Amino acid sequence: MNTKFKTISLLFLLVITLVSCDNSDGDDIKITPPTSATFKSISEKGVKGNTQKFTATAGTGTITITSAKGVKLNINGNCLTKNGNAVTGQIDIEYIELFDKGNMLITNKPTMGITADGKKNLLISGGEFFIKATQGGVELQTSCSMSMIVPTTLTDGLDNAMTLWTGVVDDAGELAWREAKAGADGANGKGGVQGEGNNYYVTFGNFGWTNVDRFYSDPRPKTTILADAPDGYDNNNSAIYLSYDGEGNNALAKLDTYTAAGLFSEHYGQIPIGLKCHVIFVTEDNGQWRYAIKAVTVAANDIYTFTLAETIVGTEAQLVAAINAIQ
Repeated sequence: MNTKFKTISLLFLLVITLVSCDNSDGDDIKITPPTSATFKSISEKGVKGNTQKFTATAGTGTITITSAKGVKLNINGNCLTKNGNAVTGQIDIEYIELFDKGNMLITNKPTMGITADGKKNLLISGGEFFIKATQGGVELQTSCSMSMIVPTTLTDGLDNAMTLWTGVVDDAGELAWREAKAGADGANGKGGVQGEGNNYYVTFGNFGWTNVDRFYSDPRPKTTILADAPDGYDNNNSAIYLSYDGEGNNALAKLDTYTAAGLFSEHYGQIPIGLKCHVIFVTEDNGQWRYAIKAVTVAANDIYTFTLAETIVGTEAQLVAAINAIQ
């Protein structure tokens, strides 16, 4: 009898122990957030995966490269210099092309344009491009213009309002876009972009980041919005982006400031009230992406809150597919 009592007591204690260890409601998920360096590294992995590499010969006229998506890049090989001296012989070219918001996100290259008053607003993109030429590991310069022929089918078709934008990288490594020719309207190629037939004909003068864009426009009243990341996550180890519904795959906004109260902020007041969009939280988790996507309709001064229970872990390809599926 005493043995049976001990057995029942042990079983009871085992059940209590199992129940006490169950966090199945998801409110007490325990995950160690990544370091700032680890989070940055997953975007660097996205950049590396989107980088195409070519070799060419300098000093023999025009170098023409055709990218994986059919963009034709022309560089005058006679105009290349290294430390001020003319370059001949073999050179290496690194090239990145981003046409969809999924790949813009995993590389942390949103389409945020700097306005005349220093604020930022969403850009609709005809393609983001990065070009670097080196010889022996030393970056080259060019004294001549370069050109690209970009198929408009890679974005949402021909848009004659598109102009040329130049990438500006701040001290934190964040990329924004400044119009190459202030006030250009896209007419007759005067803004660096000529739309004709099924192509954009782009002319620009420097290596680095270049973009074919126009500002997003919406007549509705505007507001600012805030977003709260899960506990333990901030702007050093996570990011929050916005995808505007109905704008296709070639635009991605980012909440690029962080308040003293610990909230991600769109502090420029450029978000249309009534806008249907998706708010996207992303971070790193053991070499993969942890993310959550929240569909919202913007009201004045909204605050959107994410919990870990709302997040899932996926591969880079799964995240890209999930973001590009947002319409």
